[in-house]
Amino acid sequence: MRARDNPFATAHVHRIRYQFDVLTWAEFIDRLERMNYCGAIVGPEGAGKSTLLEDLRPKLRERGLQPVSLRLTRESPRFSTSALQELSATMTSQHVVLLDGAEQMSRWAWWRFRRCIRRARGLVITVHRSGLLPTVLNCDTTPELLVDLVRRLVPDEELSCEDLERLFHRHHGNIRDALRALYDEFGSQLPKTLCDKAAG
Repeated sequence: MRARDNPFATAHVHRIRYQFDVLTWAEFIDRLERMNYCGAIVGPEGAGKSTLLEDLRPKLRERGLQPVSLRLTRESPRFSTSALQELSATMTSQHVVLLDGAEQMSRWAWWRFRRCIRRARGLVITVHRSGLLPTVLNCDTTPELLVDLVRRLVPDEELSCEDLERLFHRHHGNIRDALRALYDEFGSQLPKTLCDKAAG
């Protein structure tokens, strides 16, 4: 099977956007507005925080705001001095900074970053644990969420909920890693044995 034909390929998975459990988009934006566009999206790895932050961009533009997307990772855990200086020079009261991966920052780096963007209207971050900013949303994952995503990606396959639940726990609730495991298995296994093999 070619990689692009695999239903669990990144291109297919990325077409499925973040799904609120209870809130609607309008309610989420209203909550964020009440918090002066300053808050943290909290959750474990693979919970959809980055996807939610991406989808927030056009919603903010609809309200006349200018989102600025930034990202930190384990491989690139800090901003250079020149990048911070450039960022500081461009900030206005219409900007809302969207920072993915804020947990990578040290206390000193966090303080320095906040100082650089002090003229911005707001700051929304993703983190694994609460504490840096008031929590605007907790992103939790469940076995039921994995089942729903898998059935949307392969609606014609009969996949066992029990097997998918085991796969969910095997990857400690990390939906992204569970879907990667299914990608590997789907490329080499018959559909009917997919979940049995992935669940190990």
